[in-house]
Amino acid sequence: MLKKMMALSGSLLLTVGLLSGCGSNGGTDASKESAGGKEDLKTVTINMFTASPEYTDAFNAYIEEYKKVKPNVKINLEIMQADYNTILKSKIASGSTPDVFQTTAGGDIDTYADYSADLTNEPLAAAMTDAVRANMSSSDGKVLGLPVKGNLFSLIYNKDLLTKAGITSPPKTIAEMQDAVTKLEAKGITPFANAYKEWWVWKHIFMHYVDAAAQDAGVESKQLVSDFIAGKAKIKDYPVLYNNFFSFIDLTVKHGTDKPLERDSNAEVSDFASGKAAFMTGKGAWDEEAIKKINPDLKIGIMGYPVSDKADQSVIITGADQALRINKDSEVSKETIEFFNWLYTSEYGKNWFSQVAKVIPPIKDAPLPDLEMPKEMESILKTSKSGDLSVNYSLDTFHQKFGELMQAYISGNMNKDQAVAEIEKAWVQLGSAQ
Repeated sequence: MLKKMMALSGSLLLTVGLLSGCGSNGGTDASKESAGGKEDLKTVTINMFTASPEYTDAFNAYIEEYKKVKPNVKINLEIMQADYNTILKSKIASGSTPDVFQTTAGGDIDTYADYSADLTNEPLAAAMTDAVRANMSSSDGKVLGLPVKGNLFSLIYNKDLLTKAGITSPPKTIAEMQDAVTKLEAKGITPFANAYKEWWVWKHIFMHYVDAAAQDAGVESKQLVSDFIAGKAKIKDYPVLYNNFFSFIDLTVKHGTDKPLERDSNAEVSDFASGKAAFMTGKGAWDEEAIKKINPDLKIGIMGYPVSDKADQSVIITGADQALRINKDSEVSKETIEFFNWLYTSEYGKNWFSQVAKVIPPIKDAPLPDLEMPKEMESILKTSKSGDLSVNYSLDTFHQKFGELMQAYISGNMNKDQAVAEIEKAWVQLGSAQ
């Protein structure tokens, strides 16, 4: 049953193609003769409603390519970032569910299960990497989503600035990070660029600490998050969460760029790319192209967060956090599934992720994009495991509230114990679909 979903920052409305409404549409407005001239092909219209404006050009590219494969299939693309979740909820409530729509992965796979086609036995599901398929699967094991992209979450660092400060390898422990801060500031370098005006950067940091807390407790991250959602767990009982996470945030504020609550994602990218800070917090692989547009020569490194005094707990996290869903009641669900099977299994599709969208492919046997962060990721994962994408185990309704509470904490409007109490309450109230 539909409850609440993610809120997305920014404001942008892009409408691409011939928009004839966003509900399911059988598209019987035209016909085209087949190559043999004996069979009429009914024009089919697929309406896609997404929240990823950064991939507008890439989406349009595969829409154009698919015209060569199925000239009778029209794909209307509507992209809305501001108030996307509110409008999607309204569309579903009014019976105008788009043929394709976007949600977060993980917990929201179950939230929208009643509206999603079962893709478990489709070729596109078989093509997914194991980690991504898990992110697209419901609690009963059905594949109900398809990934927008694979993703990478890490601390990002400027290799030249660390070298200038005499730091020979990225810090993996709390003590090593404190030492790195001292060395950077001795050279007049600001250690951290932050984007604490954004609610969503907080979850990207916090999940690294959740993984470490679960490991210390000898449980899976999913189980720990479930315990918090059930009200069975307390943050004070997990030193990595109660002490280390808040201490790291304090460190980044004290030794970071000015006015952190006024710095949004674009400002953080600009600060980092222009060499104003050595580390960039709360971000991931999607930022590389924006960084390189500002400074093509910047040498980028990626690293896990130094969450504790155990170096092996400092790991990068990979997986898929965004999902496209196919409306199971769409009049064109068959044609829509056929389209995505093509994208996820064809040679064009395998190369589309890396060469056109320039993202980490969520499918097997696909090349990586010619970018530094994905290449470093590949190298790191040869000798180190990826952390769990534990952000997926709570809904974005919780994560948005969590970000707001952390903003109140660093502004001084709430002390740590007050923030902890409110976070625990929010986890119970907003962490899962009831």
